[in-house]
Amino acid sequence: MASADTTAGLESLSNASQDAKPKLYNNLLDQITTSETSTDQLTADLVALSDSILSGSLSIVATRPLLTNFIQSLSKLSPDTIVTVGSYVLSAFQSQSTTFEEQEALLREALCTAYEAQEDYTSAAKALQGIHLDTSQRQITDEAKVQMWIKIVRLYLEDDDTVSAEQALNKIKNLPSSNQTLASNSDLKLHYQLSQARILDARRKFLDASAEYLNVSLSPDVAEDDRLQALSAAIKTAILAPAGPQRSKTLGKLYKDERASETEEYSILEKMFLDRLLSAEEVDTFAASLLPHQLAQTADGSTVLAKAVIEHNLLAASRLYENISTMALGKILGLEGGREETAAEKAEDYAARMMEQGRLKGKIDQIDGVISFEIQDGVQAGSNERELRMWDYGVQGLVEDVERCAAGISEAFPELTAERMVH
Repeated sequence: MASADTTAGLESLSNASQDAKPKLYNNLLDQITTSETSTDQLTADLVALSDSILSGSLSIVATRPLLTNFIQSLSKLSPDTIVTVGSYVLSAFQSQSTTFEEQEALLREALCTAYEAQEDYTSAAKALQGIHLDTSQRQITDEAKVQMWIKIVRLYLEDDDTVSAEQALNKIKNLPSSNQTLASNSDLKLHYQLSQARILDARRKFLDASAEYLNVSLSPDVAEDDRLQALSAAIKTAILAPAGPQRSKTLGKLYKDERASETEEYSILEKMFLDRLLSAEEVDTFAASLLPHQLAQTADGSTVLAKAVIEHNLLAASRLYENISTMALGKILGLEGGREETAAEKAEDYAARMMEQGRLKGKIDQIDGVISFEIQDGVQAGSNERELRMWDYGVQGLVEDVERCAAGISEAFPELTAERMVH
C-alpha cells in the first residue's frame, strides 16, 4: 500500500491541469526515490505512481517522457526493487506495448542488468529477448541487433542452457549482413566465435569446437592468458573427438603450435599425436580438468573421454601390431567383460565400428578372433608392402623428433645456433 505522502501527492495530481501534471509527476518521483523508507514501502510507492502514469489521464505524447524518466530513476535502485517494480510495469505494458515500445525496451534492459546482478542469467536473457528488434518505430542497426543477440547467447551460456543459446545464435546467422557486421567489429566476432565454440563443445561436436577455440586463441585482440586458455580448450576438445584421420589432422595442427608446450594438456596431446598408448593414470589426470558435460555418459553407459581413449589406444595398437587377437586387444584397451559381452567381443565391436566409419583400416577374422591392421590406405593387411610402409612411417617419426630437438636447442642456445649456422 502506498504511503500517506505518496497518496496525497497522487490526489493533488488528479486535480492539477494537464500542463502542470508532467512536472508534478517528476517531482513526486524524485520525492519517492530520495526519501528514506523501507524497500517494501519504496516498491509500493513506485507501483502506485506507475499505475497513475499509465491510467490514461495524460496524452501518449506526455506519458512517454514521464515513463522514460521513471525507468531511468528505477534503474538506479537496488536489483530487488528493479525486478519487483519492473516486472509489474512490464506486465502493464503488455496491452499497449506498441504504444510504449521504446520505454519497454529501456525497462527490459534495466531488468536484464538487475537479473544479472542476482545471477539469474536465464531471466536476464528472456528479458532482453522480449525487445522488439524488427520494428518500424525505432531504427535499429544490424550491428546493434548482433550485439543484443550475442549478449543473450552469453547469458544463456552462463546457465549452461546451450539449446536456448543456439537458438539465439541462429538469429545472428539469419541476418543478411551478419558476416559483414562481424568482420567489421573484432570484439563482436570474438564473442561470436567463443559462443559458437562453447555450444559446439556442449553438443559434443568436438572437432568443430576445437577449430573455433583455436581461432579465438589466435586472435590478437585477446589477452595472452585468455589466448592460452582458449588453446587449452582447443586441445581438450580435440582429444575428446572420435579417433580418425580428421582428429589426427587437428591434433597435428595443435601439436605444432609453439604455445602448446605451455599448456597442462601438452603431455597427453603429444602421446595422442604420436599414436602412443595412454595409461589409466594419464587419463585420470586429464579427466580432472574437464567440465561436467565433457564427462557425461553416452547412450552405451561410457563417458565421452573413455570412448575417445579406447579408440585412440586402438589406433595406437594398430601402429604397434600387424595383427592381434581380440582377447589381447581387450586387455590393452582396458575393457572388462559383462553379462552381454566379453572384453574380446567389446574390442571387436570397437574395431568393427571404426572400420565401418573409415577411421581404421584392417580386417577382422571372427572365426579365429584375430584383427589384422593396415598402416595406410592402399596397403593390404599382411602384404609385403606393409613392412616397407612401416619402415617409412618410423623414419618419418624419427625425423620429426630430430627436428623438434633441433628447434629446442636453437631456442635455448641462440648464440650457439648462430655460430654454427650455414650461410
